[in-house]
Amino acid sequence: MTQRHLGRALTAGLAGIALVGLAVTPAEAHPHNDAKLGEKIAKKVTADNVAKHLKAFQKIADRNGNTRVAGASGHEKSADYVAEKLYRAGYLITEQDFEFTYTETLAESLKVVSPTPADVPVIVMSYSPSTPVGGITAQVAAVPTGADATPGCEAEDYATGSYAGKIALVQRGGCTFAQKQQVAAGAGAVGAIIYNNTAGALNGTLGDPTAGIVPTGGVTQADGQALAAQVAAGPVTVTLELRELREQRTTTNVIAESKWGDEDNIVMAGAHLDSVSEGPGINDNGSGSAGLLETAIQLAKFEDRPANKVRFAFWSAEEFGLLGSEYYVSQLTPEQQRKFALYLNFDMIGSPNYAEFVYDGDNSDGVGSPAGPTGSAEIEAFINGYLDKKGSAHEGTDFDGRSDYGPFIAVGIPSGGTFTGAEGIKTPEQAAKYGGTAGVAFDPCYHAACDTTANISNKALDLNSDVIAYAMGTFANSTRAVNGNSDGNPGFPPEVRSSAAGAVDAAYRPGYVAS
Repeated sequence: MTQRHLGRALTAGLAGIALVGLAVTPAEAHPHNDAKLGEKIAKKVTADNVAKHLKAFQKIADRNGNTRVAGASGHEKSADYVAEKLYRAGYLITEQDFEFTYTETLAESLKVVSPTPADVPVIVMSYSPSTPVGGITAQVAAVPTGADATPGCEAEDYATGSYAGKIALVQRGGCTFAQKQQVAAGAGAVGAIIYNNTAGALNGTLGDPTAGIVPTGGVTQADGQALAAQVAAGPVTVTLELRELREQRTTTNVIAESKWGDEDNIVMAGAHLDSVSEGPGINDNGSGSAGLLETAIQLAKFEDRPANKVRFAFWSAEEFGLLGSEYYVSQLTPEQQRKFALYLNFDMIGSPNYAEFVYDGDNSDGVGSPAGPTGSAEIEAFINGYLDKKGSAHEGTDFDGRSDYGPFIAVGIPSGGTFTGAEGIKTPEQAAKYGGTAGVAFDPCYHAACDTTANISNKALDLNSDVIAYAMGTFANSTRAVNGNSDGNPGFPPEVRSSAAGAVDAAYRPGYVAS
C-alpha cells in the first residue's frame, strides 16, 4: 500500500486506514434520515458530467499508446486522475499497490495451409505458451463431439485417433480450457484450438502462468465446426502462431472512503479502471468508472452526511483475472468482511447496442451460478424497482464470475449491480425490448481498439449512472432494504451464506472465460 503524490501534502490518515475501515473518526458528520437522498444524488449525476470523465480517459489513452492497461502508463495516469478528483471531493484516499503477471498478445494467427488455404481468426488464451516466431505447422486432429457433455476433458476422448505431433481441435464445454489443453498434450498434441459452443468469439484464459502446457487459442463455433468438417473429409494442415509477452509488473487499486459514517456498516461500490492492451477501454470499463466517480463527487457535496460509511473502489488488473478486487478482499480479515453491508459492481454501463441487465441475486432465472449471498436478492429487487419507476425495461444476468463482484460473493458479502452487455449477441426479443440491432454484439468494439468515446450509448450511460447514484445515495443513508430491519450488516455466518460463496473461479474475467 502506498501514497502517491496528489499535488499537495496528504494527511497521515490516507495510508491504510481507509482500506480496512479501522479507527477512522467521522469528520463533520451530521447523520440524518433523508429518504430522498438517492433521488437527489441521481438528479445531480448528469450524463454530461459523466461524459467529461470519459473524455478525460480517452485523452489519457491517446497520450499513452491508445490503452489504459494495468501495469502501464495509461492506467497509472487514469488512477492519478481518479485519485485527484476524489481527494478534492474530500475523501480519504488509499492507493493499494500489488504485483501481477502482465501479459500482452504479440501474435495470434491460424492459417489453413492445405487442402484450401485460408485465414481463421483466433484469439490466444491468456497464459498460453508461445509458439516460435512463424508458428508451428502440423495437421489438425479433431476430438469427437456428441459422445458426452465433456468433450476433450478425459484421456479416453483421444483414444479414437492419433494426436501425436498434431494440433487438437476441441469443442468448448464440460471442463476448463486448461484441462482441455493439458489432456490434449498428454495425448501427444503440440497445440490446441478450442472452438466455442455458442455464437461469438472465444476469449479464454488457462487460469495462471503455470497452467499452460501447449500453445492454445480460441475460435468461433462456426469456424471450429467448419474446420472439423474439413478434417472429417481428409487431412488438414495449419500453421498456428500464438505469442504472448509475460512479465511481472506493479499496479494500483484506488480506494476512496468517506470521512463520515458508521464504520461498522460499510456500503461499497466498485468498477475496474483498467482496459485491455488492445484499446482505450472507454465502455469497458471507463463507463462504470466514470459513473462511479461522478456519483462519489456529487455525494460528497451534501452537507448533511448519511449514516453509513461509503467506499468507492477503482480496481486494477481486472482484465487479468479480477486481480485487483481479489487482492483487496484477500487483505480483509473475517471481522472486517462482516462490516460490509453490501457491494455494488458496475462493469460496462454504456454498451452501444445495449440491453439492461441486473445481476440475478435470487437466481430466479435459474441460469448458471446459484443465488448470491443473503441480501443479494434484495439488492436485485431494489434496482429492479428503481428501473420500473423509471419506465426502463430490464432483465436478469447470471453471477457468472466475470467481474469484480466475484471475490465479494466468495466471502459472503451481498452483491449486485448492472451491466449492459459485452460480446454476447442481441436477440430479436431484446432488440424489440431495448431498441438496437438483433444479431449484433451488445458491444461490437468489446476488447478492441475501437472502444473509444464513439463506442458509447448515451442513453444507457445516463440510465445506469442514475442507478449508481440512486443506489449509493439510498444505501449510504440506510441499508434496511438489504438487511431487513437492521441498519447494520448482521455479519451473516458461514452457514447461511449462499453456496455461491467459493463458487467463483479465479480464472474468470470479462471476455476471458475459463470454461
